Amino acid sequence: MNRQQILENIREQPALDVLIIGAGINGTGTFRDLALNGANVLLIDRADFCSGASAASSHMAHGGIRYLENGEFRLVKEAVQERNRMIENAPHLVRPLPTTIPIFKFWSGLLNAPLKFLGLLDKPSERGGLVIKIGLMLYDAYTASQGTVPRHVFEGQEASRQKYPRLNPDVKYTATYYDGSILSPERYLIELLLDAEAEGAHARALNYVLVQAIEGDRVVLKDKLTGSLIKVSPRLIINAAGPWIDQVNSDLGISQRYIGGTKGSHLVLDSPELRSAIGDHEFFFENRDGRIVLIFPFFDKVIVGTSDIPIEDPDAARCTDQEVDYFIDFIKHIFPDIIINREQIVFRFCGVRPLEYSDAKTTGQITRDHSIKEDRLGDIPVYSLVGGKWTSYRAFAETTTDKTLAFLGIDRLANTRQLPIGGGLDFNSVRDTSHGKTALFERYGSRCKAITEYLGENPQPLEHYPGITYGEISFLCQEEKVVHLDDLILRRTLLAFLGDLHLDLITELAAILADTWGWNKSETELEIDRTLDILRDQHQINL
Repeated sequence: MNRQQILENIREQPALDVLIIGAGINGTGTFRDLALNGANVLLIDRADFCSGASAASSHMAHGGIRYLENGEFRLVKEAVQERNRMIENAPHLVRPLPTTIPIFKFWSGLLNAPLKFLGLLDKPSERGGLVIKIGLMLYDAYTASQGTVPRHVFEGQEASRQKYPRLNPDVKYTATYYDGSILSPERYLIELLLDAEAEGAHARALNYVLVQAIEGDRVVLKDKLTGSLIKVSPRLIINAAGPWIDQVNSDLGISQRYIGGTKGSHLVLDSPELRSAIGDHEFFFENRDGRIVLIFPFFDKVIVGTSDIPIEDPDAARCTDQEVDYFIDFIKHIFPDIIINREQIVFRFCGVRPLEYSDAKTTGQITRDHSIKEDRLGDIPVYSLVGGKWTSYRAFAETTTDKTLAFLGIDRLANTRQLPIGGGLDFNSVRDTSHGKTALFERYGSRCKAITEYLGENPQPLEHYPGITYGEISFLCQEEKVVHLDDLILRRTLLAFLGDLHLDLITELAAILADTWGWNKSETELEIDRTLDILRDQHQINL
């Protein structure tokens, strides 16, 4: 169903099993699991899908080795297993990532964990080679039976310098292990969502719809495109609004505080010198202040991040000049002779981790684990999905779905543990057929077949970006719930992220959307202005 058909369907049949508020990764993962098991479910978001916290990911599928130090063994074991599932279920979007830790000392940090347990250490303390070695042995042990990624390798100074000649000469050892690289979190999520809707008319998703009011057992929704109101009657509400959970609950009349989020910012750099120095390895390490940071290979660019700063208003999260200085400084710490400057920044992005409210003295001590908080809106249960990691979304969704199905009295019929996602379905057979060399296959996996059929025999390349065709953009607009121009530029493609935008290209893309949706000249110009404002305000891009 298209957007208008979904709205009409809801007006005609307002009774729902579940209303999910928030189409980030936790909400969308739960949406798919519930859809798979036959629940009548509606997913809404006040903005676009994957446009909030889930769009600010470090692009890593990882277990979080540093959480072992906090004693969160269950969390790490779950996360590394889920990392492997992401690699297996969505191989077109999640790929094994060799990750290298530069180590300056050997014995440091042995007492970190016991001192934290006793409450005698409330700030980061440097982790040495022995602590990292022990952690990586545990890390490997958790998923040895899956065999998805290789085991870690520990190397001395001479071997490390041979591999990475630009490395700080004070580095004594390097340890290399494997996590996963998420090529596009936004595409991962939209394909997950489309899979859910493909289960049948009982699963529907709408962007740009918000909760307007509560009327007894009915929730009044507002379509932000038309201003029209829709009333639904859910048996259960799932609040998956991430950093905005408390705000949504307040709108529902629930005053409990659950969220104490922290801001994380990243830069995308066009630095061929740094990209060459790291090769295909992520560098994941401890900065001088104890903060865990990363230098991440991403196509021909480099992602660097991340900060971890308490913030009250998630809508105010922006990457600041102070954070940029911090990022440039820590690159010097590892690669001291590589010059990084602001002119190399092609994109900035920032979001708020929806961490559980805590009185921890440092942000690093706040758990990244997930939990379900239960309240009631009259007779309607409200489940708030608090915390969690991108990598663990499927496990969190499974727990939430089990609890929801039990309330609804529905037996679980299927699970998502080995279920391909989007273009991951029949990935190997399509790769073998296409020899894995086409640009469409690289971007969409097995979904390239549907796009190729849509394009026909004479795909017309864009004038201002020949690597993409007019038909490909038209397909994304029609099949992937694009509403605004920025949905396409920021979340259905990597054009903005990789610094490929310019005004002529934006104008050309806007014209395709205008043809698709029938915008007039004034509406098209408004969309262009809206997109330029978002790029300036949220990503510091001036075109």
